[in-house]
Amino acid sequence: MARKYKQVHRKEIDFSLEDWAKVERRAAACGMKTGTYLRHIALTGSVKTFDLKGVAPLINGMRTISNNINQIARKANETNSIYAEDMRKIKATQDELSRILAKFICNCEWNDV
Repeated sequence: MARKYKQVHRKEIDFSLEDWAKVERRAAACGMKTGTYLRHIALTGSVKTFDLKGVAPLINGMRTISNNINQIARKANETNSIYAEDMRKIKATQDELSRILAKFICNCEWNDV
């Protein structure tokens, strides 16, 4: 029913079993369904992916810092006091982690699948 008002053009393509196996492997490597993968390849010419496994520890560290900041904010609101130097240290640490993450993402190599 989703295509009730959408005009589409359907085309069948024949693949050898070997070629189809390659298409399925490449689609799986991208985390895509084969139809979505083929459509994307046909329209853009390539699929770009990159591995973010190295970023996970950094993201977890930032999550921990976030939790700590929330705890500090809660305590500051309860007591109506906070040390400015503590806030500067937290801000500096958060800024440094953000720079590291941005640098990693900018320098990350794209993999053609």
